[in-house]
Amino acid sequence: MTVIRQDDVIDSVADALQFISYYHPLDFVKAVHEAWQLEQNPAAKDAMAQILINSRMCAEGHRPICQDTGIVTVFLKIGMDVRWDATLSVADMVNEGVRRAYLHPDNVLRASILEDPAGARRNTRDNTPAVIHMEVVPGNTVDVQVAAKGGGSENKSKLAMLNPSDSIVDWVVKTLPTMGAGWCPPGMLGIGIGGTAEKAAVMAKEALMDPIDIHELRQRGPGNRAEELRLEIMDAVNRLGIGAQGLGGLTTVLDVKIKDFPTHAASLPVAMIPNCAATRHAHFVLDGSGPALQTPPDLDDWPDIDWEVGEQVRRINLDTVTPEEAAQWQPGDTLLLSGRMLTGRDAAHKKMKELIESGEGLPSAVDLKGRFIYYVGPVDPVRDEVMGPAGPTTATRMDKFTDFILEHTGLLGMIGKAERGPTGIEAIKKHKAVYLMAVGGAAYLVSKAITSARVVAFPELGMEAIYEFEVKDMPVSVAVDARGVSVHELGPKIWKAKIEEQAIELI
Repeated sequence: MTVIRQDDVIDSVADALQFISYYHPLDFVKAVHEAWQLEQNPAAKDAMAQILINSRMCAEGHRPICQDTGIVTVFLKIGMDVRWDATLSVADMVNEGVRRAYLHPDNVLRASILEDPAGARRNTRDNTPAVIHMEVVPGNTVDVQVAAKGGGSENKSKLAMLNPSDSIVDWVVKTLPTMGAGWCPPGMLGIGIGGTAEKAAVMAKEALMDPIDIHELRQRGPGNRAEELRLEIMDAVNRLGIGAQGLGGLTTVLDVKIKDFPTHAASLPVAMIPNCAATRHAHFVLDGSGPALQTPPDLDDWPDIDWEVGEQVRRINLDTVTPEEAAQWQPGDTLLLSGRMLTGRDAAHKKMKELIESGEGLPSAVDLKGRFIYYVGPVDPVRDEVMGPAGPTTATRMDKFTDFILEHTGLLGMIGKAERGPTGIEAIKKHKAVYLMAVGGAAYLVSKAITSARVVAFPELGMEAIYEFEVKDMPVSVAVDARGVSVHELGPKIWKAKIEEQAIELI
């Protein structure tokens, strides 16, 4: 009988979470590199270059791939012949591992988990509790899969109770464009088919733990209907032309993973969960011999890619930029921002709106007139860093506040991730503002452009406090111009048409 010690569980979970915070799986790195080599849309190619450069930087510097260090999900298969040398429950052991990983002083990870989700939404401060799935199986080991799932991609999860005669491929093709680009493509789709509603969702999440192997499947040919669906769905989705970061292009998904389970004769549950460009998961087995620690990859396995500033790039001084200057920017233009900007996410926007409506007004340090606000919740700095990884958050969550903030503050522009929705675009057009997009999945690279940072308001909000950043040459693209024209609407249409008209090779 195998004896599993409490400290071995805790140490293995903590090690795995630190490991995946800064090491991409090499299968993912290879797949993005192949997509980058094939890509014909310069904007999408540039976005993937930033993702790959960021990935290598994080591997070298042992800092988070993304500022959203995720909600922890753990799958445990516990052997029936295992005995525990522990005083904590299995769930408590896992959560202690999470706690130690996220509070590690050499690589502090952002605490994103809020308790009382429908009420006070208080931050637990250590990213616990994890979402844990346990199964008792034959054997004498404990098989553990650990993932850290970002909110931007998790929020795009879909569940449908289809009719048994419905086409799953058609549902995916119809549904994926409604998800926008907030899940940070290119990534993977996890799909669960069958069982019940909750079983399908769990299978979709667990499917994302598997390595990228779609090319091997294509070469050997499918052996069952689920494998046929993987190929059909991947080809159909990439023909949509959504592309990296939703900018239009040849690669939207790198792989499609499917798990299925018997279901009721009247039912066809289907769940779809995307994994973003910060794909983070690890697998280990405890056999009683001690902790199972991860093996670092060889940095030579990362491609050597440089991000070069093109001739058409505009350099923008945020301290002197005018509405007239911003009105000249075109969708898709690349800008390098220097100067001071403020930050603010959901909680900060809600608080600003409440203060303005109450008549109290905003703190003096939060003067938004003629300025830019960056939608970000950064990671705390360590060692000599000015700021930890500080990539953008999904901009559509701020759409409900956009018209009010633009109307009452004179804000000139916003910076975030992915597209804006109709409400946000209409407000931008109405106030002749602009929306700029930073690349999701390049958080550490973005942080290197920050030369100073200080909290100026709402420190009680933690990572959602308002900061003032000073930046130098921070790369962004014009996503919505002052006329309300969105690159996320133009780009996919153009590239879908190109793919349909030509025999373009897709990944």
